[in-house]
Amino acid sequence: MQVRVINISNNKLPKYETPASAGMDLRADFSRVTPENPIKVWGDAEIIFKGENHPNALLRLDPGARALIPTGLFVAIPEGFEIQVRPRSGLALKRGLTVCNTPGTVDSDYRGEIGVVLINLGLETAWIEDGERIAQMVIARYEQA
Repeated sequence: MQVRVINISNNKLPKYETPASAGMDLRADFSRVTPENPIKVWGDAEIIFKGENHPNALLRLDPGARALIPTGLFVAIPEGFEIQVRPRSGLALKRGLTVCNTPGTVDSDYRGEIGVVLINLGLETAWIEDGERIAQMVIARYEQA
């Protein structure tokens, strides 16, 4: 299947890590986040900027807080398919981070940036780094009724 992708992040393109992988990792992209262009957050969370050009921004996500995390990816998938955005099991188990609307759906006619709504269901503050693997995407066929 051909999938057109525009990647405006500093991260590498998503790829299948093994021959039998169903999903590809999505990474946080804070490269365009500034005090004037912040991440959308709900609850106790904030972006922490480091350095002059903010190359190492971090997101603090306290328990119960959620954020719309940009990926820098724009895709065009064929009609009859969707992208499902799913949690990464390691993040869920170790840090209590999961995708709030799991699985999130990216429709074949959507052309905006893929964003991941992460929520901290853990008991401790979670820190998310620029470039960190935050979710996975699975391309799946669907049928309309």
